[in-house]
Parts: sequence; C-alpha cells; structure tokens
Amino acid sequence: MSDTEFLHFQSLKKAVQDKYLETHSPAYDDISKWKGIDIIYFQEDLRQKAKGNISEKTFYTYFKNNSQEKIPRIDMLNILAVYSGYSSWSDFKKKNPIITTEQRAVIEPKTTIETESQVSEIIKIEESNLSEKITKPLVSIDNQAFDEINQNINFKSEKQSFLRGYLWLGISAFLFAVVLVLIFYDNLFYKKYTYAFTDADRNSSIKGELDVKIIRENESPILFKVKPNSPFVYETKSKSLKMVISSPFYRTDVVTRDLTNAPESENIELKPNDYAIQLYYYSKSIIDFKKKTSELNRLISDNALIYQVVDSDIYGIETLDKQKYISLVTLPTTSLEKLEVIDSQMKNGKIVMIRFKITDDEKSK
Repeated sequence: MSDTEFLHFQSLKKAVQDKYLETHSPAYDDISKWKGIDIIYFQEDLRQKAKGNISEKTFYTYFKNNSQEKIPRIDMLNILAVYSGYSSWSDFKKKNPIITTEQRAVIEPKTTIETESQVSEIIKIEESNLSEKITKPLVSIDNQAFDEINQNINFKSEKQSFLRGYLWLGISAFLFAVVLVLIFYDNLFYKKYTYAFTDADRNSSIKGELDVKIIRENESPILFKVKPNSPFVYETKSKSLKMVISSPFYRTDVVTRDLTNAPESENIELKPNDYAIQLYYYSKSIIDFKKKTSELNRLISDNALIYQVVDSDIYGIETLDKQKYISLVTLPTTSLEKLEVIDSQMKNGKIVMIRFKITDDEKSK
C-alpha cells in the first residue's frame, strides 16, 4: 500500500463523517470518537444508503485506531465511497486527487519564477536557447547501432519472460495434478461390490434382517446390518473378501471371495434354519394349545439355555427354563404379537439356545 492510498483513505473517512453529520448529531463530530449507539446508527445509515454493512471490529480497526496505517478491503472501500456520494473507490480517488510533497516541490518553483523581473526571464531564455544549440548532439551511426542493440536485448528479455511464464504454468499444473493424485489415491483403487441374498429353498429374497460380518486380517471384524429385501453393498480396495452371514432364521454361512476377477454383482443363497423357523412359528401361532406345547417340547432341548433380552437400565437379560418359556408363549396374550426371536442354536437335532425379546409399547410410542 502506498502513502497516497492511505491519504486517500483519510480523505474518504472525512467524506463519510461529513455525509453522516448531514442527517445525524452524534456525541462527537470527529468520527474517531464515535462509540456505542453512534456506531450502531452509522451502521444502519450505511445499510440504507449504500446497501452495505460494516462490522464493529472493522470500524474500530480503521476509523478509531489505525496506527498501522492500513486501509480496508476494496469492497469495503467501494461501500464507503458510495455512501459518500461516489460511484466507487476509484471514482472517489479520481475526483479527490492528493498532492504529494514531490508534486508541491515541482509547483512551488513555478510560482517563484513568476515573481522575477521580465529582464531576468528574457536573459534565462536566451541562455537556455544558446545552451541547447551548443550541447545538442548529432545523431551518429554509433548511436543508431546502440539503439538496435538495446531493442534486441529488450526483445530477448521479453521472449525469456514469456517462456519463463509458460514454464511456471506447466510446473504449477504438474504439481496440482500430483496433489490431486495423492488426495484421491485411495479412492482410485476402491471398487464397489453388491451382494443380494435369497432363500435357497424358496428362491425368493430374504424378508428378515441379516447380519454381515466382514473379517479382515489383523483387524477387528466389522458388522453391517442388512435390511429386509435389500442388497449388501461393500466398497474395498482389498483383493480378497471374507463375510460371515447370519440370521435368526437362516444357517450361518461363511463366504470367501477372490476379488481379483470377481463380478461386481452376485446373488448368494442362504439355507433356511428349519428349526428356528418352526420355533418362531410355534412361539407366535395361536394353534391348538396341546399341539403347540407338544411341538415346542419336541424342538427344545430339556437343558436349553433361554434368555429374554429386557429393555431396562437395571436388568439387561433374564433367564428362563424350557417349561417357563413354553408357558410364556402358550398364554393367549397380546405380548406374543411383539415377541421376536433374536437368535437360536441347535445341537443333535434339538434347539439348545434361544434369545428373544418382547418389544415394549412405550418404546414405540
């Protein structure tokens, strides 16, 4: 920033102050002494007349304490110039020229010359003309050659600057490309795979929720929940994939894939867990009481571990024996509609573990 720019800004501040004083009466006429409500009124007047805004921080920086001799950004200067009655900051500077010390030094001798006598002026003019006649050199061949050399040097200098500019442009473009590659390097090598799951016996989509656990070497497994009738989409840059797919009503399946040439979309069939389906059916059905009790006795092992998951801050799990579970699910209550079998395990043709929960009405409201 030049000294002239700062002087122009000082002049603009005076114009802003005068413009505000035309319609307002602040506590002090000097703009550098405004504070509190005066600054608020000025901000509002600026918004109405110049469609712009100045923050209190900016006002204090440039109007009250400008020891660093700084000027605001061009957009703020334009707003202040418009407020003062000019079209822009450039228009203000053009219509309010600043006379510097050097310009005054050039103007002042002229006024001194005007006070000299007419005789002294004539003598000086004659001496000047005589001096020009004596000292004015003739254009020689050497001077012409010197001018040609200067032109050649200037032409070469311009050509070198032009080439240097293109060189820097090429280097900048190359560095920008390198930065982009480093930023998006991982994304360039990620590939998306889509897996749809179907019932192997019925050849239909899975209508229940699935758990897909991704097993990665030297890392903890990652668990994904797959919604009913929805595919599982996974993005990876690895060359292999291992998934453990589980559901309360389907047998747990471990799927491994070599992704080097694997298809991006694949259908995976899951084998139903007939015992789990029967357990769910007989637990929720309203069939004949004796038949229901008989079937559950047949399905569940006498030593089965049965857990009820409870939505409580104090009790998380409650245990039941086989008979208590059968009694619970054979009672004709509305709780059966909210019963959900979370997990079950079987051994030697018998269900040896059941985890279930009953949805709380309070949670759904």
